[in-house]
This record gives sequence, structure tokens and C-alpha cells, in this order.
Amino acid sequence: MLKTYSPLSQILLTLISFSFTLVLASCGTTNVEQYEATAITTLTWQVNYMNDPSEAKRGRFEEFASSSIANINGQKPEGKVVGPDDKGLWWPTIPAKPTLDEIENRQKRPYEKPGKPELLRTVKYYITYQKDGQVINLPTNYSVYRQVVKAYPEGIPLKLTMGINNGSVEKAEPLN
Repeated sequence: MLKTYSPLSQILLTLISFSFTLVLASCGTTNVEQYEATAITTLTWQVNYMNDPSEAKRGRFEEFASSSIANINGQKPEGKVVGPDDKGLWWPTIPAKPTLDEIENRQKRPYEKPGKPELLRTVKYYITYQKDGQVINLPTNYSVYRQVVKAYPEGIPLKLTMGINNGSVEKAEPLN
């Protein structure tokens, strides 16, 4: 028995198919021979200011001192660094912890209670490559970063799978 769909269902199916095709078409691949992987590691002190610490609600976060360092192709950065960690990343030295005066000066209301300073660790990954005479720098993820780091010393050409609208690199694999 053949099932028939209402006109609305047919329109929805057509729109979904078109959207899916558009998304797939906007994710391409490119082959590169010159590339560089960068992981920017950052340490930042933050304090949570809560209206009532006994409530389980999130408060207002304030950031204090921060320090960053660029890991390029997995090599040890110059200067004082810590690491590498279990992911092969080097970290900057810990920035100065905020003083009690600094913490109190950031209170916006007298009833806000500042929490203890917490040290945040964040990493942003990028890949830079050349295509058609242009240098392109796109965000990526840890697995792409590691693949590029492994391929870089040998100069192995890579096939990059791009994200939506070619705005990021989702996958890197060696060309055989």
C-alpha cells in the first residue's frame, strides 16, 4: 500500500532535503602542503560573585589576571613555560592571583559575596595554511591539531575536511 503525504508534509520534506544538501555543499575538502598548527593555552583567574551563596544559582563571574602562550606545531615555546601536559600542550606560568582588595573592588553590590579565586585553563586550536596564494587561519579541534603536529616534521601533505561554510577545519588526514 502506497502512503500519501499531505501537501504540508511534502513541503517540509522538501525544505529539510534542501537544507541538508546546502549544509553538505558548504562543507568542502582541500589538500594542503604548507600548514601550521597552533594551540593557544590560557590561564585566567576568575571569581564568582553570588547574591546568596546558599542558593544553587550561578552568580556573576569576573576575570582577573590572565596569561597565554602559543604552542606552534607541538614545539616548546620560548620563555618560561610549564609542561608538556598529558595532551602535549605547554602552558604559561600562573598569573598573579587576585588580592583581596582587587576582589572586593569588583563587587557591584554590597550584598554580593565573592567566591574563592579559581584558575581556569582554556585552549583554542587553529590551523594556518596557504591556498591560492592566500594565508588562511581557521579554528579547529584537538584531534586536527595533533594530526598536523604529527605530519609537520615530515612535511606530509594533508587533506582537510572543512566545517560549515568552510569556517573551520573538522578533520585532517595524510594524503597517500
